[in-house]
Amino acid sequence: MLLAGKTVIVSGVGAGLGHRIAATVVRDGGNAVLGARTAANLVKSAAEIDPEGLHTAHVPTDITDEAQCEALAALAVERFGRIDAVVHVAAWDSYFGGIEDADLDTWKSVIDVNLLGTLRMTRACLPALKERGGSVVVIGTQSAVAAPSQVRQAAYAASKGALTSAMYSMAWEFGPDRIRVNTVLPGWMWGPPVQAYVQFTAHTEGVPEAEVLERLSGRMALPELATDGDVAEAAVFLASDRARAITGQSLLVNAGELMR
Repeated sequence: MLLAGKTVIVSGVGAGLGHRIAATVVRDGGNAVLGARTAANLVKSAAEIDPEGLHTAHVPTDITDEAQCEALAALAVERFGRIDAVVHVAAWDSYFGGIEDADLDTWKSVIDVNLLGTLRMTRACLPALKERGGSVVVIGTQSAVAAPSQVRQAAYAASKGALTSAMYSMAWEFGPDRIRVNTVLPGWMWGPPVQAYVQFTAHTEGVPEAEVLERLSGRMALPELATDGDVAEAAVFLASDRARAITGQSLLVNAGELMR
């Protein structure tokens, strides 16, 4: 039980990765405190993960609002008496395009969510994390270090790249308090967003979904896409004491598409 007795905040809990991470936290003996903007998603996720409500708590949270970040952290302490880790999943990843056609006002909003929102949520958790040490796990993206040719998400990649750079500063700043900071970099990850991409592409091109999936998995050293469950396992490991000597690191979870 990697997280027995631990309390982990998970931001951005919806139908995909956030839900999977929260479920893995509870599976491994921890308490999961869920945040997301949509209350209905939180209620549904908590009910599926923890029907008796013994190991979950949740409150609607917009990470662009500092007071809401502080409220989520306060809920964790009020309900479970501690915060041992925070896993940042909340992100704006639905704005597509490059630089030439960029709406820079939208870029500012993407940065406010992905970079500054993550920093707000981290700062809200610091007082509790400092009490006994702990872990900050950022869900980044492989596109921050190697942009894919199929999908152009320059704003998302840039904001996550900046967050990875911020990770190094946080690792040094929080290290004396025994707080570790690491990043998980998923590549193509089989979950709701990629499922939607495969379905849309297959429909647009008039080809079977299996053909589109084959194009993606054919680039992997392992002949399949990583899943949101694979990414969740990596995040929970980094949140646990088994990663007690790991900080300031980026872990690619991508079935070997990119190796560094």
